[in-house]
Amino acid sequence: MLNSIGSNHATLDAAIIDLDGTMVDTLGDFAEALNRMLSDLALPAIAAPAIEQMVGKGSEHLLRSVLHHVLDQAGKAPTAIEVDAFYARAWPSYQQHYLSINGDCAQVYPGVVAGLQALRQAGLRLACLTNKPAAFALPLLRAKGLDGYFEQVFGGDSFARKKPDPLPLLKTCEALQTEPARTLMVGDSSNDAQAARAAGCPVVLVTYGYNHGLPVQAVDADGYVDSLELLLA
Repeated sequence: MLNSIGSNHATLDAAIIDLDGTMVDTLGDFAEALNRMLSDLALPAIAAPAIEQMVGKGSEHLLRSVLHHVLDQAGKAPTAIEVDAFYARAWPSYQQHYLSINGDCAQVYPGVVAGLQALRQAGLRLACLTNKPAAFALPLLRAKGLDGYFEQVFGGDSFARKKPDPLPLLKTCEALQTEPARTLMVGDSSNDAQAARAAGCPVVLVTYGYNHGLPVQAVDADGYVDSLELLLA
């Protein structure tokens, strides 16, 4: 794949890897924690397919989207003020439930471990960069045995702005001491691709993740792979 996009691994020093939808299928975790939260708030449950289209822009966006969805489905036509009021109660509930089940309903995608091993063996330095809060991301990586592959792990609350803003990628490159043009971004959505383009990083997207319900092949990227182990193929 890297050869086919004009960048073999000899021209790269590092890779930045997204988490949800790229390395780990966390939709089950989201559904379990969110529905426990909704139960606490005496609100209707939400189905996993609806959640899937809301994942990727950080926990605040996810919770607000879920609250707006369930209130709208209940015929309440919520105002921003009403959503804000529910959010104030929703966040501590969600945080408690997510941390209690983090990783229990999630699975590492096939080929992820082999792909990370291949990248390391090729001499690339690795960082994980996700819009998930760092307090959620680090335990998940440990629970799935993936934490040892990464020199740096940054969450959506690690910097002033989240992907698709380029700031998190630029800051991650600084932490890795690599140039953006020599640092590959690997993700699953337009958030990752837009951030990479703006930061000057090459970008490859996986075809199986969460892209807000849209085909990932329609996103401007340097390539697409069905598995992380195909990155160096």
